[in-house]
Amino acid sequence: MAVKTKARYSIVIINDSNHTRIPRAKITQAVTRTLQGESIAIADISVILLDDTTIHEMNRKFLQHDYPTDVITFPLEDNPLEGEIYISVDTAAQQAKDYTVSLTQELMRLAVHGTLHLIGYDDGTEQQRARMSELETLYIES
Repeated sequence: MAVKTKARYSIVIINDSNHTRIPRAKITQAVTRTLQGESIAIADISVILLDDTTIHEMNRKFLQHDYPTDVITFPLEDNPLEGEIYISVDTAAQQAKDYTVSLTQELMRLAVHGTLHLIGYDDGTEQQRARMSELETLYIES
C-alpha cells in the first residue's frame, strides 16, 4: 500500500518595498495553491517585495536588462523545490491600474508566475505565455 506524503511548504514573504499594506496571507495562499496544483510535495520559497529601483539594479546585475521589471525568479534547488521570487510592488501597482485589477490580485498573479517559473514553466514563446497565463488565472481564482 502506497503511503501518501503530506505536503510541506515554507513560504516566507519579505517586504522590502515602501508599501506598508502587503497582502501576505493572499500571496501565501496563491503560492500554496500553485504548488498543490502542480503536485509539488515539498517547497521552500521566499517572496521578496521590492521597489522599482532595487529590482532595476537586480535586473541589470543578473540578467543584463537595464530596466525595472515586475518579477525575477531565482531557482536554487529542484528537489526539494527551493527558490526566491522578487516582485516590484511599484511595477505591480502600475500594472494593476493598467489591467484594472487590485494590487492584491496583481501581486498574487506575479507570485504565481514566479512559482511556475520555479517549477519549470517558461514564457519564451506565445504558446508558453498563454499556458502560464491560464495557470495564473486558475491558481489565483481557486
